[in-house]
Amino acid sequence: MDPISLVNNLWVLIAALLVFTMTIAVGFLEVGELGEGLWSSLLKTMIITSSGLFFMALVGFNTAFAPTVLHGFIGNPTYNGLFLGGLDPSTSLGVWWSQNPAHANTGLYVGTYFLFEVAFATVTLALVGVVMLRKVKLMAFALFTIPYFVLIWNLPAAWIWNPQGWLASMGMVDFAGGLVVHAAAGAAGLAFLVQIWREERARGLKESPQAQTKIVPTWLTLAALLLWVGWFGFNPGSVLQLNAEVPVVVMTTFLAAATAMLSTLGCQFLLTRTDTGPLWAVNGILMGLIVITPLAGFVSPASAVVLGLMCGPLFIAGERYVAKLQWCTDPVGLLPGHLLGGLFGVGMIAFFTQTQFATLSGAPSSLPNGLLYGGGMPAIHQLGIELFGIVAVMATVFALSFLSVWVISKGMRGITQVEPDRAST
Repeated sequence: MDPISLVNNLWVLIAALLVFTMTIAVGFLEVGELGEGLWSSLLKTMIITSSGLFFMALVGFNTAFAPTVLHGFIGNPTYNGLFLGGLDPSTSLGVWWSQNPAHANTGLYVGTYFLFEVAFATVTLALVGVVMLRKVKLMAFALFTIPYFVLIWNLPAAWIWNPQGWLASMGMVDFAGGLVVHAAAGAAGLAFLVQIWREERARGLKESPQAQTKIVPTWLTLAALLLWVGWFGFNPGSVLQLNAEVPVVVMTTFLAAATAMLSTLGCQFLLTRTDTGPLWAVNGILMGLIVITPLAGFVSPASAVVLGLMCGPLFIAGERYVAKLQWCTDPVGLLPGHLLGGLFGVGMIAFFTQTQFATLSGAPSSLPNGLLYGGGMPAIHQLGIELFGIVAVMATVFALSFLSVWVISKGMRGITQVEPDRAST
């Protein structure tokens, strides 16, 4: 292994491990917001992690990242066989095809790239799982991991992050997962919320029982710390090599988070004239991290600050709207945070991108400057591509997720607990 490949593999492996901590940290976040009685949140995140590793190794990594079939629709499921080449050392020891000199030229080996992308897949499902609360049977959610890691998460990844994906071929970009991770998690979570409401309504309920916030500051602070540090692997690691752009992505990520927290606390204080508490601080940090994710490698630190300032009013408006909905419960903020923030961030690519940053992050050379930096008609065209990709991914993820949940519901005579208790998710 040459020195550059060695450094790149070491850096991405470290980044992958940081992202893996985020899946468990989501469980800490649920406990921190909803009370220590929600102990099964931690079990749920361990199930997600183990299922993600197994099913992605079995075939899911191929369906997302192998050379595509069906005109860029899906990765070839039989590429290199099951379990990343199985017993064949020649396939397990080599550089992954999309990371060789003919493509990204990062020199990432099969195991390195696999671990990094699986970490993204597992944390995405962990975000979906925050709407489970104490309502959904743990076995129903465990069964959902199978179609999720074999197909549902994989299609957006194959379309956008696979160099042969049909949306990537159109010019769509999503640096670290504003759509592939955050907004898509919102779409899958929304499918669960619809099925939960269908079953609650069938039992005669006119409103969905709302979960009460029970703040545990220690857990909440630990979750914020782990997620913020984990994002060091999430965004800077997505450069997929250790180059001059990585420190810039570190700055954009951390500045957006810090500015968004100040913006959220400030806006909430102006609205209520009272101290806001740790929950709003954590939500502000997360909103900044979510919004910057799809364009962290495409923008300047100054642009990250501007985006962070926009996060406060954006989250507060989204949270107030979702709080009015009586047919669903979303106390951890999947919809106003990950769904809304992810979509907003993807839309901002066409406004804030600067090609000098984007090129070093591995973006295609055709990605234009944003409208705020003189991009003109090419930037408007890029906006159209991003919006089209949003519609395609959101519709597909919601439809496949709802179909999967519906089938599981039929097989288990419902996915919800008739009488929710502390042992359910």
